[in-house]
Parts: sequence; structure tokens; C-alpha cells
Amino acid sequence: MYYRSFQGLKLSALGFGAMRLPVVDGDDSRIDEEAALQMVDAAMKGGINYFDTAWGYHGEQSELVMGKALSRYDRDSFHVATKFPGYDAANWGKVKEIFSRQLEKLQVEYFDFYLFHNVCEMNIDAYLDDETYGIYSYLIEEKRRGRIRHLGFSCHGEMDVLKRFLDAYGKDMEFCQLQLNYLDWSFQHGREKVELLREWGIPVWVMEPLRGGKLAHLDANHEEVLHALRPEEDTAAWAFRFLQSIPSVTMILSGMSDMEQLEKNLKTFDMEKPLNGHEMQELLGIADRMLSRGTVPCTACHYCVSHCPMGLDIPHLLSLYNEHAYTGGGFIAPMALSALPEEKRPQACLQCRSCEQVCPQRIRISEVLQDFSGRLG
Repeated sequence: MYYRSFQGLKLSALGFGAMRLPVVDGDDSRIDEEAALQMVDAAMKGGINYFDTAWGYHGEQSELVMGKALSRYDRDSFHVATKFPGYDAANWGKVKEIFSRQLEKLQVEYFDFYLFHNVCEMNIDAYLDDETYGIYSYLIEEKRRGRIRHLGFSCHGEMDVLKRFLDAYGKDMEFCQLQLNYLDWSFQHGREKVELLREWGIPVWVMEPLRGGKLAHLDANHEEVLHALRPEEDTAAWAFRFLQSIPSVTMILSGMSDMEQLEKNLKTFDMEKPLNGHEMQELLGIADRMLSRGTVPCTACHYCVSHCPMGLDIPHLLSLYNEHAYTGGGFIAPMALSALPEEKRPQACLQCRSCEQVCPQRIRISEVLQDFSGRLG
């Protein structure tokens, strides 16, 4: 493991993301605790010292499991990060209550890193309305008290949202967590966001480096191009090498679901191997070709699921939609859907748009599911 310096700290370049821990029977809210603890042990042994979780991950179970896992280690041997769940309006007036509960769940007396979670179009006004909700004032006070060592924010919003937040609170932000990968370098204006943060002197923490696992495997023709350039690298490693090539990036988080993924990532982060100019050009060319194929940018965060009155597994349906769009039809999506009850298929969507209110990617989910139904006939 190689390390990055941050304000006198030595942070592992790879951070352990706790949004996609191993689960039981495919149920996102039932973490396989034994497997998760084994992964944390392997991560610590492999040199990872940064662990990232959040209030809403795994149906509010992630912080509990990570608290159990990390409590077995000396407090000085790891850095833990969590976030205020401002992506849900029901939480806006509960910052004190939630913060105290998070300390209990993670079994710590302070947070090394704490974030305003998911600054975006649907919550920017609430985050900036300190008179009504007091989120900013409370977190600043906790930082003064020492229960927050480093304060930052994650952002899924467009550039204007990022600018508004920075104009209001940028002077107090020590880091920014962005969805960043070689697809979103252009698709979500990653390049411009990184540059804006550089102007503010704010380092970048990366989330979704593999875009929900989608960059771990590419079309065969794309993989052939990459293999010819670096025969020793697997496909997923290219996504990390891209990020290692961006000077502003300090921390790269990866949500790993099993030991195999963790071991592969540890191997990749054994050393730093940034891309040269030609490799960067080839990789971004592949991204352009991938983005031209009409898919939707779901990262399977599952925020939408709890807001769906029909209980649809929306990430799964969008994944099938993307598969159908990529292949121009085919049998895989219809076959998978045939195994679902009719009330859990795309046509069961009520078009109520509740899910869209909490989608970090701002996907027009109701329209996509309607389109999906039409494509399937």
C-alpha cells in the first residue's frame, strides 16, 4: 500500500468503502457480518487505514457493523469517516440527534472525517439555510469541540450547486468527495469540478471509481485496447490508474463486496502507476464510445428503493435496462424479468416520481421504467 499525506496524516491511497458490504441472500439491509469483519481484518493487514461509511448505507446497518469491526483495533490505527444524511429531507432538523447516534453506532468518541452527505439540487437550499436547520453551525461547533477532526462534503450536484456550496462554506471545507471516474470525467463534468476545487485548495476524495462495478469489465474490444497497452493490468486497475493520474486526488474509495475484490484492489494499490498521455487519450476515447450507447448512470446506491411505494428493486431494474440498451435487445433482460412477480417489474411503476427526489444521479427513473416497459412490449 502506498500512502498520501493530508495535513500531517498518512492516509492509505485506497479507502475501504462500506456501502457495498457482503450481504445475506441479496438483501441489502442484511449484512453478512462475519464476512464483513473478515474483510476489514484483511484491509487492515493490507495497509488500509481509512474506512468510509454513512448513516443510510445498508438500511442504516453499515455504521453498526463497521463499529463492531473497527472497535477491535487501537483507535489510533484507523481513520473513520461518516456523513450527515441530508439527502433525506426528514433528517434536516435532526443533526444533533443523528450525530450522537452515529458516535454510538461506530463506537467512537470522535470522527476523523465527517461530511455533509450528497450536496445536490434537492438539498442545497436546506444545507445553506443555517437559520432554520443549523446543520452547518452544529458541525462547525463539533469540529471546534474535537468530535470532528476534519470536515468536508460529498457532492453529486451540478457545477452551480458545487459553486453555491463553496461560496457559502468553502473556507471551512477540508476535502470534497466526488463521483469521479473516466466516464464521469466528461459525463458529470468531473474535470471542471476538480479544477474548481483546485482553485479553492480543496483536495479530492473519490467515490464510485468503478461506477458501481461497471468499469471492472468492459466490452471485449475495449479490453483488448487496454491489454495491448498494459498487459499486466486487469480492466478494473485502469480505472484506478486514471485516478492516480489526477494530482488533486488524495483518497480513492472503493466499495468492495467480497474478499476477491479487496485482494485485487490491494494488489493494484501496492504501487502508483499513473497513465501517460497516450494511455489517457485511449482510455478517454473508450469512455466516449461507452457513453454514446444510451444507458443511465445508476450506481446502485439504493436510496430510491426506500422511497418506492411499490417496493421495486429500482437499481436492479435499471441495471437490466442498461443491459438491454447496451445489447440493443437480447434475451438477458427479458429472462431475468420473467423471474420476478408482475408487481415488481418495470410496468408496476406508478410514475409518482418519489424515487427521483432522492436519486443522487438525478435519473428520471419513472421515464426510464416507462421506456423499458415499451421496449419489452
